[in-house]
Amino acid sequence: MDTLNAYRQIIQNVLSQHIQTKYANADLQNQAIFDSKHDSYCVLSTGWADVKRIHSCLIHIDVIDNLLWIQQDGTEDGIAYELEEAGIPKSSIVLGFHEPKVRQYTGYAVA
Repeated sequence: MDTLNAYRQIIQNVLSQHIQTKYANADLQNQAIFDSKHDSYCVLSTGWADVKRIHSCLIHIDVIDNLLWIQQDGTEDGIAYELEEAGIPKSSIVLGFHEPKVRQYTGYAVA
């Protein structure tokens, strides 16, 4: 299996773990959405917090030019750390939610 396909599998495995997340103060469910044709992977949170409807993207990762772009990270500890623990090097991860001039200081790829 080539590196990019291995990365895709790791992304799916890591994000799949987040669909089981339970929330103490809201009736939310997480759903994994994988678009392997366009290399876009998300975890979507939907449900209710009191009388407020919640429909938000918890995690969003795109594969662009062989790099993993974390576009959204609403996790407590950081999805980049989980991807690293699963075998993806920092040099292959871009923290896309940081503005470009800040990325050079993150220790991750700058694109």
